[in-house]
Amino acid sequence: MTDRRYSEEEVAAIFERATEAQQSARRHLAAGEGMSLADLQEIGRDVGIPTDLVTQAAKALDQGGRPASRSFLGFPIGVGRTIELERRLTDEEWEHLVVDLRETFDARGRMSSQGSLRQWTNGNLQALLEPTPSGHRLRLRTVGGNAIALMSVGLAFMGMSAALLIVGLISGELGPTLGGVGGVAFLGLGTFALGALRLPTWARTRQRQMDGVAARLALTASGGGSEGS
Repeated sequence: MTDRRYSEEEVAAIFERATEAQQSARRHLAAGEGMSLADLQEIGRDVGIPTDLVTQAAKALDQGGRPASRSFLGFPIGVGRTIELERRLTDEEWEHLVVDLRETFDARGRMSSQGSLRQWTNGNLQALLEPTPSGHRLRLRTVGGNAIALMSVGLAFMGMSAALLIVGLISGELGPTLGGVGGVAFLGLGTFALGALRLPTWARTRQRQMDGVAARLALTASGGGSEGS
């Protein structure tokens, strides 16, 4: 018995129906306000994933913290994430975390400690590990320093052009200064745009990287281990 061959039209129809079914399932999930852990465990059993692994992954997701952001004139200039851990990381786990940070952000950075506080920094990118009554808290944060500098310079140039325009209007010599005012304003706008337009992509990339670090760290912490010194 040979496998049936589908024509191009039939292939297109099959994938169209599959896509419609997937979208319908997503709408149903949204209307039902998500799935419970028991639902996820049942799905895991159907596809051969042990229940305890599903539970562990869900717990790691809950411990992954929530993202934070800072904005300026509607542009994201800073991103961060705070992860609450139910136990303290060991010295070895902290070192593994630093390795993960270096690989994720492609930056060597610098480690430092002060009492029970531990920190890894690379320019504006910071990871601070601090003790809590129940474990450790990791704060990840960064700001787009270069973009902020360009935006600030751009705003300064545009402010300068506005000041020149006012001076020209008051002195009655707007005509001779109009060309210079336009040049300064154009320079300011271009400099501002150069910094601002790169921020959304930068912020998404940094947030995605922090999400990955948080997820891996939560899995490590939920796996047990002795407390660090």
